[in-house]
Amino acid sequence: MNNIGFIGVGYMGYGIAKNILTKNNNLFVIANKNRKPIEKIVSKGAKEVKTLEEFREKQLNVLVKCVTNTPIAKEIATKLSKILDKKTLIIDITTHNKTGSIETEKIYRSSNINYVECPVMGGPAQAEEGILGGIVGATDNNFKLAEPYLKLFCKNYFHFGSVGMGAKSKLLNNFLTLGNAALINHMTIAAKKFGLDLQKFFDVAKLGSGNSAALNRIFDALLKDDLTGFKFTAINSVKDLSYIQDLLKEFPEAEKIAEDNKNYFQKAVDDGYGENFISELIAKK
Repeated sequence: MNNIGFIGVGYMGYGIAKNILTKNNNLFVIANKNRKPIEKIVSKGAKEVKTLEEFREKQLNVLVKCVTNTPIAKEIATKLSKILDKKTLIIDITTHNKTGSIETEKIYRSSNINYVECPVMGGPAQAEEGILGGIVGATDNNFKLAEPYLKLFCKNYFHFGSVGMGAKSKLLNNFLTLGNAALINHMTIAAKKFGLDLQKFFDVAKLGSGNSAALNRIFDALLKDDLTGFKFTAINSVKDLSYIQDLLKEFPEAEKIAEDNKNYFQKAVDDGYGENFISELIAKK
């Protein structure tokens, strides 16, 4: 059995952690502000540690990190680099800014700790099913070391090259995903305002080129009076689109689109809806 540490058992992290645990591994998770997913994964057999220092004695093969942003990931890396054995492989699922994973790897490399970035495509439901898509940036050797662990929670994974390439690919994919989600919100609000039959509207939309996973995720739930179909928050959308804007500085037309979408989500944050899911903004007053 492998000993695997996990930092960031939240909306996405819970499903990933669950798959790691149920596939015959010892899982050690650290406490965070959101106790519900921690208590849930502990009830399934994971062991909770109270501090990062406790990971030192767990003889970890791998530590998986799924945190909110680059500054938090780097802060944790600075601490872990002084704690973990150099035999521990880091798999970082964080969505970084364009240089964040490179900077994070440098911290670990100073202690000879191997690092793999693997942001993922898919939501909490796909995480629980173990069918995420992994976007990997790593050396060839570290990629090979990571593969047995990536298979625990990814249906497919793709090695894009060195650390940093995964982050760029992830941000461009999120540019498409978040822009599509914002457009679906605008479309749905207008359709409701015009009094259109939403079931018929959805059935027609699915027949055209605008059909997408985001459309289905939002409308499958919406038509059951459930606005939580797209489980990604407005505040996280602002963070990712800020990263995307920075990435697209050389492409002013694309950057402007990213800025417009960011402003939409920023308005929701400013109005007090920052922790609401994207699909819940359809009902925003």
